[in-house]
Amino acid sequence: MNRGVGVVVCAADAMSKFDVIASFRALHALSARWLYALALVAGAQAAAGAAPVDPGAVAEGSGAGERDVAQWIERVRAAPCVRPYTGTFVVLAASGAMASSRIWHVCDGAQQLERVEALSGTPRTIFRRDNEVRTFLPQSRVVRTDQREASGIFPRVPVVSGAVIGNFYGARFMGQERVAGLVADVVWFKPKDSLRFGYRLWSERDTGLVVKLQTLGGDGRVLEQAAFSELDLSASVRPDQLSRMMDATDGYKLVTPTLAKTTAKAEGWQLRQQIAGFVPVSCHRRSVSQDESSQSVLQCLYSDGLASVSLFLETFDPQRHPAQAQVSGVGATQMLAQRLPPDVWVTAVGEVPLQTLRLFTGQLERVR
Repeated sequence: MNRGVGVVVCAADAMSKFDVIASFRALHALSARWLYALALVAGAQAAAGAAPVDPGAVAEGSGAGERDVAQWIERVRAAPCVRPYTGTFVVLAASGAMASSRIWHVCDGAQQLERVEALSGTPRTIFRRDNEVRTFLPQSRVVRTDQREASGIFPRVPVVSGAVIGNFYGARFMGQERVAGLVADVVWFKPKDSLRFGYRLWSERDTGLVVKLQTLGGDGRVLEQAAFSELDLSASVRPDQLSRMMDATDGYKLVTPTLAKTTAKAEGWQLRQQIAGFVPVSCHRRSVSQDESSQSVLQCLYSDGLASVSLFLETFDPQRHPAQAQVSGVGATQMLAQRLPPDVWVTAVGEVPLQTLRLFTGQLERVR
């Protein structure tokens, strides 16, 4: 077991490296963008041997080809409330592992409701009503409630105040392809530096809904992929029905971790120098368990509008934390955990290159 992540998995002595990353990934994604779905299906990895993106293979386009990054983001951000939908999506990663989930989504005015049922891995159903998330674990008869500031599970893009996406990504229209029987515009968000990954995105032609997403490494190879294998954009999904199902907790133990909103500065931390393009999004102190005497962990989230990084800070414990830094990765998600002298353990998690996580931990300093 990787002992470097005791903050959320200290009781799971037999946990694999993937499970460890998935646990942090789940916490990270509760505050991050649409890659939340990848944590829910617990394990995905991206198509082994996938061909790199060919920068010269850009198709000629008309309206779609004229959009810049900001226009593409605005289009896909508004798409989830155009129509109710149901579908099955599959997540893949470079090792060849695969996982899938079933999703139901509807908007009731400005309110978004969603149900995601894992079809592989540990049985679980996740409901979301705007910022409220409830995870039903039928085997243990537990319901875990969390609050999440970012909008969306899969596959949407949040609003990040202060982030200027166009300064760090360029948009290239790649033509049209069919996904799940639907025609989609294909766009490549190409990073302008090595601190972030690229994204290839398939946006359904009529609604703008993202039906497929690939995260691309610096060499253009697919690190991680999520796509609908089946999608019904004329589904009859009733918001009142999803809401009732979400509130049906009889017979379950309710677990609601303590979550206190704060700032890095208020907690005595700062980045000596901001990492290019990444702005602070949120910072919370959350409980590790229901035990009031247990320690809490500080999580601060940073984003450039597409990629995101979470920094988890807790008290160093020699019984759980190793002396040496720990590095792990699953698909596009990288994790770096290390000691900050004299008595703090920091875990950096994000869908970014490892060098970006090293920059974050290297710039982190205590100010009081």
